[in-house]
Amino acid sequence: MRKELLPVGFVASMNDILGDASCDFWDSYDLPRTHGLRLNQLKAVHAADSVKNLIRQFQLTPVPWCDTGYYYDESLRPGKHPYHAAGLYYIQEPSAMSAVELLNPQPGETILDLAAAPGGKTSHIASKMMGRGLLVSNEIHPERARILAENVERMGIMNTVVTSAAPDQLSRRFVACFDRIMLDAPCSGEGMFRKDAAAIEEWSPEHVDLCVARQWDIVQEAYRMLKPGGTLAYSTCTFNTAENEEMIERILSQYPDMELREMKRLWPHLERGEGHFVAILVKSAAPEALNEDLGYSAVSSKSPAKSNRGSKHTPALSALTAFQDWAKQDIPGFELNGGTPILFGEELYWLPVSESLAWNDKQLKGLKMPRAGLHLAHLKKNRIEPAHALAMSLHPGPAARSWDLPSDSAEVAAYLRGEVLSIPSEYRGWTLVTTDGLPLGWGKASGGQLKNHLPKGLRNPK
Repeated sequence: MRKELLPVGFVASMNDILGDASCDFWDSYDLPRTHGLRLNQLKAVHAADSVKNLIRQFQLTPVPWCDTGYYYDESLRPGKHPYHAAGLYYIQEPSAMSAVELLNPQPGETILDLAAAPGGKTSHIASKMMGRGLLVSNEIHPERARILAENVERMGIMNTVVTSAAPDQLSRRFVACFDRIMLDAPCSGEGMFRKDAAAIEEWSPEHVDLCVARQWDIVQEAYRMLKPGGTLAYSTCTFNTAENEEMIERILSQYPDMELREMKRLWPHLERGEGHFVAILVKSAAPEALNEDLGYSAVSSKSPAKSNRGSKHTPALSALTAFQDWAKQDIPGFELNGGTPILFGEELYWLPVSESLAWNDKQLKGLKMPRAGLHLAHLKKNRIEPAHALAMSLHPGPAARSWDLPSDSAEVAAYLRGEVLSIPSEYRGWTLVTTDGLPLGWGKASGGQLKNHLPKGLRNPK
């Protein structure tokens, strides 16, 4: 890409920032963009042979700042492989992997991904949490929130709630609830110019100013939701200092209890990746006596949802009992971690909880939740039909029946197209379909045939 095709204001800004190094920077625009994928540890831990096969087949080489990240050659197209459908990896720009690595989420924590779609950083956080704790992944735009929810499902994540709300709507519900917050702020996208022509067309000085104003609004809400002692990762994919270093200076000036721990830029002329910026800030652990003055006690989060308190015969608990009866027969090794059942019509979810966020009526009322935790089942005229998300969260061990298909077989391709398959006649009932030990979805076996229950929206074209 010739420098002459880039916005004049952007070119001038980069020359000012980089000085003598700007020539190397502009030369990087003539290089191919980088491509990366990141292993999903929730699946990889049960699939060592599949990981070895993946690395060999796609000639993967390590990303230095992410121990589960790899570069691949675009011509090999790993997005078309059955392992991708099985959630073994997430295709992600390599520089973007740096943000969660620096955030350093831990199992058992309560974490918020505030601007989460399409799900790269959410899936990275969840992979590090290893199913323990609670992750709230938010996306304000409904269609993008739907895509986020689909990726959470594909990756087999059990402890994530997907919400779709404005940051101020969340901060009224979740004051000082989160141990860590990932804020991948909406930005001018200058770091993506090499891979995204639309970002170039959208750029203008006025658009940068708009992004700065939007970022500051979101930062203020993130601060309210961060616990004393909590960690905030502020991330952008832009080079602009107004959106990066100057924003961090503004945070530190406005909030004296915030401390900058680390600040990192990734440059395309210095690393194999696009442009990225990450700053790690920590809120001081305020004395308990100050909490009320700061508004930290505005929302109690110690009680479960009202719909599941009191009577043993609430609809949600009755549905959970029916599901557990089914599970004893069909997935006897399956266990649910801390949470509470919640019903949306005929859809049963397991809403995960944590020590600092057990959900109360004020938090739940009116909150749009495209995915209220793990989708367990559809209730079909007093019978249980297991949800696709449940299949994706499993490995073959808990299932009473699983049928494994080699990843390079005609059968696995047929299953992903939604076709009915032949199966040994001894299989009867709900069967977990896997490829090289990785879950793909459900089938229901009867009379030597496997009826395909892969959701229609996930099927490959015939």
